[in-house]
Amino acid sequence: MGKRRYHHGDLRGALLDAAEELVHEHGDAGWSLREASARVGVSPSAAYHHFSSRDALVRALSVRVLSRLGEQMAAAAQAAGPGADARQGLVAAGRAYVRWTLEDPAVARLAFGSGARDRDAAISPHPHEVLDAELDRLVEIGDLSAEARSGAEFAVWAAVHGLAALLADGLMTLDGPEAADLHTKRLVQAVLTGLAQETAPPPGWPAARSAHTERQSKGQSNATANQPRPTSAKGTGTLNQDTRSGTLTPQKPRPPDQ
Repeated sequence: MGKRRYHHGDLRGALLDAAEELVHEHGDAGWSLREASARVGVSPSAAYHHFSSRDALVRALSVRVLSRLGEQMAAAAQAAGPGADARQGLVAAGRAYVRWTLEDPAVARLAFGSGARDRDAAISPHPHEVLDAELDRLVEIGDLSAEARSGAEFAVWAAVHGLAALLADGLMTLDGPEAADLHTKRLVQAVLTGLAQETAPPPGWPAARSAHTERQSKGQSNATANQPRPTSAKGTGTLNQDTRSGTLTPQKPRPPDQ
C-alpha cells in the first residue's frame, strides 16, 4: 500500500493502522517507526509525540490486535448461544482464535511475542478472560467439576494455540478454514473430556501463570493494600477483632500523654 497523507484527527490511530499494514506486508520485524511515519505522511518527530520508539508502537499495536482477538472470541461464544451442547461456546471461542491467527499470521506472531508477554498491557477483553468465562459457565451448569476447573483455561489455551501455531507455521496443513474449524472442535472437546475425568490437582501441583494472570494478581494485591483500615463510628477509636467470636469491638482511644 502506498503513502497516504495524514491531515487531522487521530494520529496515534493512523500510526497503528500503518504499522499493522507494514507487519502484514513485511513481517513483524521488517519495518521501522520511520516507515510507519512516512506511510501516514508525517515526520518521525511527530510520531515520537505518541510513541517514544518502535518498541512502544509494537506494544500498543499488540494491545490493539489482542483486544480485537478477545472481541472476536467473545462474539463467537455469544453467537453459539444456549443449545443442546453447552460446550459450543468454548468451541466457538477456540475457532475464532485459530481463524484469527490464520488470517494474518505475521500480526498474530507480533502480538503473541509482545503484547501477550507484557504484564502492564491493558488488553480488554483479554482472550484469557473469554476462556475463563466459558469454563466458569460449564462449572455453573455442572458440565465441569469445580475441582477440575483450576487451571483448565491453560489446558484449553495450550491446545488451541498449539493448533493455530502449527497451521500458521506450515507444520500442519488443512484444506480450508472449515477443516480448521472441525479440528478445533475435536481438540477442545477432547480437552474438556479429559478435564471432566479429573479431580482436584494433588497438593504441590505447579500452578500455571501468564502475563495476564500476574497482572490480575498484582491488581488484586494493590486493591487489598489500598483498602482503608476499619475505624469506629466515633472516629477516634480503632476496632479490635475478638479472635474467638470473629466480631469487631470498638477499642477506647488512647489518652494523650501528660
